[in-house]
Amino acid sequence: MTLGALAGLSAVVAAVWTLTEDSPRSLGERFTDGERLVGLVLTVLRACVGTGNLEPEQDSSWHQVLATLVSITGSLVPAVLLGVVLIKLFALRPFVWRQRASISHAWTADFPGYARLHTASDDAIIAVRFYSRFDNLSVVDLRARAHLRYLERSPHDGSLVIYKQWLKVLDAKGDLADERSWLAVERGAPFTVWIPLEAPVPELPFRRIQGKDLSQSHGVKLLVRVTARTVGLGTEVADERWFDLEAGDFELGRFVPLEPDLGVDVWQWRGWRDFDELMEPGPNGDGPTRPAS
Repeated sequence: MTLGALAGLSAVVAAVWTLTEDSPRSLGERFTDGERLVGLVLTVLRACVGTGNLEPEQDSSWHQVLATLVSITGSLVPAVLLGVVLIKLFALRPFVWRQRASISHAWTADFPGYARLHTASDDAIIAVRFYSRFDNLSVVDLRARAHLRYLERSPHDGSLVIYKQWLKVLDAKGDLADERSWLAVERGAPFTVWIPLEAPVPELPFRRIQGKDLSQSHGVKLLVRVTARTVGLGTEVADERWFDLEAGDFELGRFVPLEPDLGVDVWQWRGWRDFDELMEPGPNGDGPTRPAS
């Protein structure tokens, strides 16, 4: 689109340039000289992208104005194009997120100790999954945190007030912590942030999480933010995903697990194609088996 706009501008400038030039030839002769017109359009186009110059006639005010316009365009276009390229380059999200956050029983978490503690409990837990998409970017020291955002009426004037609350997540040992961290990030390998609700969830939308009653809250959203550092560059990368409680961003059930096979590419791991799906019920209509207490 940019090149097309510049080509159109170049054609207009070339036409006005030809129309206002001091030449013994008639207008018809000047505009029927196709080879000269094409060469002039290309010269103006090179000047518009900052790689050439347009030499005006000294006694022609029109040529002076056109040359100035083209010169200004040639100085701005490279900076704008470079800015667009850099924005597009660094706006690429380094992680791919599972479309919805899954909610299952707390005893389905991938931590044996935590699962056994909740064997007889009906409490639920949220699982948010993501993976690194880049082949040529090594990421280390990955950290994930979660917080809740909701709106409630002020007890003083009834206006809506935005509240934010940090949520506890399960750390590498399955204990409650402020954040979850990983030492290294393998390409394509799924990572899961477990967020205990500390309350049962018989149906959606859930109305209680970590002691907070959401029955009178509006615009409830869950934010999971991850930060990491790149190997070699030493720069920080960050990404985040908002899950809207009222917009279908949550689903009841446990996600389909991936079975690592170090002998094949990660995209060929069993369960990879079902990354966004839920586990199907067992033969008796039940889900995963409760761990032994």
